[in-house]
Amino acid sequence: MTKREPLRTIHSKDRTELMWKPPQSESDRKKVLFICTHNSIRSQMAEGFLNHLFSDRYEAFSAGTRPDKVHPLAIDVMAEVGVDISQQHTKSIEEMLDHYFDIVVTVCDSAREECPLYPGGTELIHHDFEDPASYDGPVEERIERFRRVRDEIRAWIMQRFGERAK
Repeated sequence: MTKREPLRTIHSKDRTELMWKPPQSESDRKKVLFICTHNSIRSQMAEGFLNHLFSDRYEAFSAGTRPDKVHPLAIDVMAEVGVDISQQHTKSIEEMLDHYFDIVVTVCDSAREECPLYPGGTELIHHDFEDPASYDGPVEERIERFRRVRDEIRAWIMQRFGERAK
């Protein structure tokens, strides 16, 4: 597989760079990449839910345009619904450029603006979810925001990927 240039320079390249064929796969599962700015909450939750709910049809990954670390409250609220993301780690979008994905999903407006195209993605989807870490109130209210976003992501994953798989 050829090395790709960093994402920040790919937009100025000839668009033929973006038109490469998917590799032959031994698996029938579609590969899905969730992208968010820090790859610490929303994209991690989406990766966890898709792998937990539909691992027979999809293989999910996540990355960030400016990765940080997986947020502890994201790990906690996902565990409340039986999804363990404690072993997931953050990755840079640039680490994923050499990989092909059937579906690439941006889960925040910032990531969509920074990454409007993804080389190696057949279908691009955008769905903006609120950043629960942007609220700096009392701990219980912060946890409630994380739970609300978690539930919104789960509902969207069920609707988008559950129907699609039929």
